[in-house]
Amino acid sequence: MTDPLGEALHQLRLSGTLYCRTDLTAPWGIAVPELAGRLALVVVTAGSCRLEIDGSEPLHLAAGSLTLLPHGTPHVFRSGPDVPADPLFELPVEMLSDCYELLRHGGGGELTQVTYGVLRFDNAAGDRLARQLPPVLHMDGWDADDAGWLHSTLRLIAREAQELRPGGETVLTRLADVLVIQAIRAWLAGAPEARQGWLAALRDDHVGRALAAIHRSPGRDWSLISLAREAGMSRSAFAERFTALVGESAMRYLADWRMQSARTHLHATTEPLSAVAHRFGYQSEAAFGRAFKRTFGVSPGSLRT
Repeated sequence: MTDPLGEALHQLRLSGTLYCRTDLTAPWGIAVPELAGRLALVVVTAGSCRLEIDGSEPLHLAAGSLTLLPHGTPHVFRSGPDVPADPLFELPVEMLSDCYELLRHGGGGELTQVTYGVLRFDNAAGDRLARQLPPVLHMDGWDADDAGWLHSTLRLIAREAQELRPGGETVLTRLADVLVIQAIRAWLAGAPEARQGWLAALRDDHVGRALAAIHRSPGRDWSLISLAREAGMSRSAFAERFTALVGESAMRYLADWRMQSARTHLHATTEPLSAVAHRFGYQSEAAFGRAFKRTFGVSPGSLRT
């Protein structure tokens, strides 16, 4: 018995591009610009603040809360209503390492401490999932069974943020993995939007099996007939159901999944391009290169220069 949704979550991988520990004293305000292609993780470890995003009601972030901004949407943090917000990139920071910084800002009043992570999904599963996530996921009132676990993880985040020890960035990224996936799981369990599109297709008894097969073996010589066989359906019924649920044809989905997975693989390994082409179902390096450039606008080799 397969669990395509569980398998997709298992494939999620995040990499941290920047972590910022902030010591903010009221009054203060910070305007964060668009972070295209990035996910923001906000952990308030002391005090509280307001989060404002255009088109949404302001959100109160209390100590011990976890907030995800999956689409890199511009946003503003403030100590209180109507406090002016300074552009983030105009504020002085202390660089503690290549991807870890300390920001101190404010007027000297009540202290708020926030650990702010800028991350990205490193694989096709994350890219697909991110498209369906809402602008904000906020975790404030976990049930009793989860509360102790969450608070322990948040305490670890706070500790690593306070003391940048050897390997601290790796620890922060792994803890961020846990928090992000747990937040997504909570959203999946209760949000109506999580029953639509790609996520609905993963839950489907038939299409889900075909999707799981593609995700496990993207380089296999798939055809519409062989995918329909995986799904236990006729070719025509499968093609219609797949497109209705996923929003694109099965073969188009396969091609896109191969390209997204190949790009991740190219970043992560030094495997020869000819081997990468074969791994992801292309008979020649030239065919792979043409498909890659058509999708991303650059050659696969340019990712390694």
